[in-house]
Amino acid sequence: MFISFPGDNKTFCQDNNMNGLNYNRLKDEKSPYLLQHANNPVNWFPWGEEAFETAKKENKPIFLSIGYSTCHWCHVMEEESFEDTLAARLMNDAFISIKVDREERPDIDNVYMAVCQALTGSGGWPLTIVMTPDKKPFFAATYIPKESRFGLKGMLELIPLIKDAWNKNRSEIEKSANEITNYLKNAASDNSAGNISENTLKFAFEQLSSRFDKSYGGFGTQPKFPTPHNILFLLRYWHRTGETKALEMAETTLQKMRNGGMYDHIGFGFHRYSTDSRWFAPHFEKMLYDQALLTIAYTEAFQATGNKFYKQTAQEILEYVLRDMTSPEGGFYSAEDADSEGEEGKFYLWSEEEIRNILDEKEANVFIKVFNIEKGGNFHGEGSSQKTNILHIEKTFKEIAAETNISESELNQIIENSRVKLFNHREKRVHPHKDDKILTDWNGLMITAFSKAARVFGEKKYEDAARRSMDFVMKTLSNTDGKLLHRYRDNQAIINANLDDYSFIIWGLIELYETTFDVGYLKTAIELNDDMIKHFWDKDGGFYFTADDSEKLIVRQKEYYDGAVPSGNSVAMLNLLRLGRITANSDLETKSEQIAKWYSKAIESSPQGFTMLLCALDFAVGPSYEVVISGNSQSEDTKSMLTAIYREFIPNKVVILRPSETETPEIIKIAEFTENQTSIGGKSTAYVCKNYSCDAPTTDIIRMLKLLRNKKC
Repeated sequence: MFISFPGDNKTFCQDNNMNGLNYNRLKDEKSPYLLQHANNPVNWFPWGEEAFETAKKENKPIFLSIGYSTCHWCHVMEEESFEDTLAARLMNDAFISIKVDREERPDIDNVYMAVCQALTGSGGWPLTIVMTPDKKPFFAATYIPKESRFGLKGMLELIPLIKDAWNKNRSEIEKSANEITNYLKNAASDNSAGNISENTLKFAFEQLSSRFDKSYGGFGTQPKFPTPHNILFLLRYWHRTGETKALEMAETTLQKMRNGGMYDHIGFGFHRYSTDSRWFAPHFEKMLYDQALLTIAYTEAFQATGNKFYKQTAQEILEYVLRDMTSPEGGFYSAEDADSEGEEGKFYLWSEEEIRNILDEKEANVFIKVFNIEKGGNFHGEGSSQKTNILHIEKTFKEIAAETNISESELNQIIENSRVKLFNHREKRVHPHKDDKILTDWNGLMITAFSKAARVFGEKKYEDAARRSMDFVMKTLSNTDGKLLHRYRDNQAIINANLDDYSFIIWGLIELYETTFDVGYLKTAIELNDDMIKHFWDKDGGFYFTADDSEKLIVRQKEYYDGAVPSGNSVAMLNLLRLGRITANSDLETKSEQIAKWYSKAIESSPQGFTMLLCALDFAVGPSYEVVISGNSQSEDTKSMLTAIYREFIPNKVVILRPSETETPEIIKIAEFTENQTSIGGKSTAYVCKNYSCDAPTTDIIRMLKLLRNKKC
């Protein structure tokens, strides 16, 4: 049986053996998001020349819809409009429709998100763009309902209006599209050279402080996003200045997030963001990059404070990633959906009755008290059909132990036993959809997290996970020329890598070197950094998001704002500084300064939006350290020296191992200055340099730490 819609240039085949599903051009794609739309009655095209040539031939504008597989409102818009025969008929008649997975093609998403923000003052997903066949936009929106409501035009009303305007006012539309495109080009080429300094760090702290929620942590009101790089910056500012408020802001935020509904108290890992100000009601999707960045934040908080609460949280996140987000080949999956069985959060919610049926009476009473379970339920989200609860903690275990007359150790044991029982029960539920594509950039962040945790916590399994992922990326997500690719799924690696892919993987390689001291990782970091400079660098300063040999879009952008994920430029700036110190290559440090200068105008006006870049600035301003440990890599004194360094929160440093068991260590070829930094008397020896000035070598761990703590010896 064949079905066609007015305006279609292709029919849809209905196969009665395939549950009556209609398939469009997306059926052969690998992206989970595109495949979700493969049986829509909308005649979707993937991004490509076929779509643009068809639009020119049929004289139609392009309806560009950008989203991702775990996006809740993307699902809503699909259900309301893209699966609706009437809405699809209107779309097929008026447009050539293109679907893009923002996680596969962040280059496309970045360009058209900038359009949406310029035209509407905000952005988000699903992202809706209407543009000319030559990719120039003239309309932008995010979620659009099927029918108009509360002054917001719906698809059924909007599509005929756009079609009519296209047919009757083409010249005005094309003029507007050209103006929008020129605006983007001018914005992308705006050279804001200037200077930022240590005062910028203070201004950023003051801005964050003014927005800090003293009651619940975080910044602003609602919704609240974790933004872990804010925490990384605050920890560095505290370390630099001794400003206790910076540490208090970081700790309050980390504690409130971990105890709130943002955290999955049964299976671990963090949800995407909180819809309220107190981290209670989350948007339930889980993103790999959040797990990575939050692991880094909790690991550094443990270094800074010694509080085992942060260590436990970091380890629980990593347990979740190893259990649920790791492929058999070693790569890390991208995300898990918020919805299951048609309801947001259903997988994660609990009724009191259900808990009492699973746990014994004592366990249930304690668990219900600790996690604030209500008989009538505390969650009343969209689609929720039961008296369900979001687990969250409001009191300390010490307070609860006193109220229940149970020791803290027994309380902890009861909670852990109960958690395991509930986890095993939850595993029988219908799981949320998992986006199992493997992205180079997000894997780079996760490798960084595992590498840091491996050396700080002394966990070999974390090192093994980082190695496996990096080996997978280097083997599978690179082409024959050694250039990185962006996405792997279903035995297919495609799409030229972007700046984030390079900068995040280089970050991971540097961290993995400092964890394993395998020089191969450092050599690869340097090689990829050279390639990144060759293909992404702008002679005026900063890196473009796309390479010089990538697909040409309407504008070649440079991303610098640190959003949910740090910008590639921010991470690249820190990488350049660290590689510059390791290799004694001052050209790399000069390039890092050029990044800061290029974005200085934007940073000076609102530094709180650039906290990852400011972590790099904190390194550049100093004090910063180069530490060379010379000794037998397997000896206990060398291991003790390294362990002592990793126990401390000393963020602005590079650590190099010069193994004494090898006559001509390979590291000398990369860091020539280490040639004469030999061990003294056969003992492990530390060479500490601070701000380009070196102290006398020492075999004493206490003295080494004093040098790194910036104390007089």
